[in-house]
Amino acid sequence: MSQQVAQRPGGANPAGPETKAPRFSSLSARFFSGSGGALLGLIVLVVVFSVLSPYFLTPRNVINVLDQVSVLGILAVGATAVIITGGIDLSVGSILGLGTMVMGWLSHNAGWPLWTAMLAALAIGGLAGLLNGVGITFAKLPPFIATLAMMSVGRGLANIITDGQQIVGYPEWFSSLSTERYAGYFSITLIVVALLYLIGWGWLKYRASGRSVYAIGGGTEVARLAGIHVKKVTIWVYVIAGVLAALGGIVLASRLDSSQPGDGSGYELDVIAAVVIGGASLNGGVGRIGGTVIGVLIIGVLRNGLNLLGVSPFIQQIVIGLVIAVAVMADVLRRKQRS
Repeated sequence: MSQQVAQRPGGANPAGPETKAPRFSSLSARFFSGSGGALLGLIVLVVVFSVLSPYFLTPRNVINVLDQVSVLGILAVGATAVIITGGIDLSVGSILGLGTMVMGWLSHNAGWPLWTAMLAALAIGGLAGLLNGVGITFAKLPPFIATLAMMSVGRGLANIITDGQQIVGYPEWFSSLSTERYAGYFSITLIVVALLYLIGWGWLKYRASGRSVYAIGGGTEVARLAGIHVKKVTIWVYVIAGVLAALGGIVLASRLDSSQPGDGSGYELDVIAAVVIGGASLNGGVGRIGGTVIGVLIIGVLRNGLNLLGVSPFIQQIVIGLVIAVAVMADVLRRKQRS
């Protein structure tokens, strides 16, 4: 019965059978279905920056863009599920910083093997997500407040671990995860990001638990009456978001060859922007992994292109803010048209 509610029309379940792509469509067409506006915007940005800068569309710069958005992309996978449930997670940047500092302290100061420290960092991220989920479901805190509190707690703990000092120097094999190229282009971290998106897409589209996420976003009471364990699903969504945030911290440490307490600052806004630009609704019930991919790339292309053109970082913040406003207005218009 839960699947019947999760598949009801009206936009609450974009992953349901009634919105399946035609059989003759390709895998990529199904992956990006429903994200035509965002995809068109990405194409326009690529064309504009290619005309304005001869360096933009070079293979080296394209790979550079993908490397730059790899951490953002990992965080955005979890944020997509969170936003589809009608929630919000402001703590992902702080959990990223906490995870990377836990890994660094355990491997450098406590003498743990690095791979064990990495697992501990993921566990800490999951614990932070669990606290977010429990606060939202059992303590009845609004997601904004619960994750805002975790954002402050996580950042404070990240600084306490080493008294605000950075940790520098990781083994060569760890740094090579982000620097060594396979087939001349792709690093291990980029391959991991691609696999995460494929897994997330398949889960939301084809698994009953993934469709339950849409049902919860469409209406928690209706989902509960349909037999969906709303609290359990919601908690797991935040746990996954926390684990992925910590994974983002591991990837960032691999890229920078260091762990810093301030790592991840401001990421929460970029993550929300990427998901919303990709077509997710802040009211819940609507969102696609394929759209999130496009949203992440739009953020990355904007920053990279503006950097190549020598635009001030402060102006870049204004541009990103305007893009977010336009994306939210587009979501409002879509909802009005459906109603």
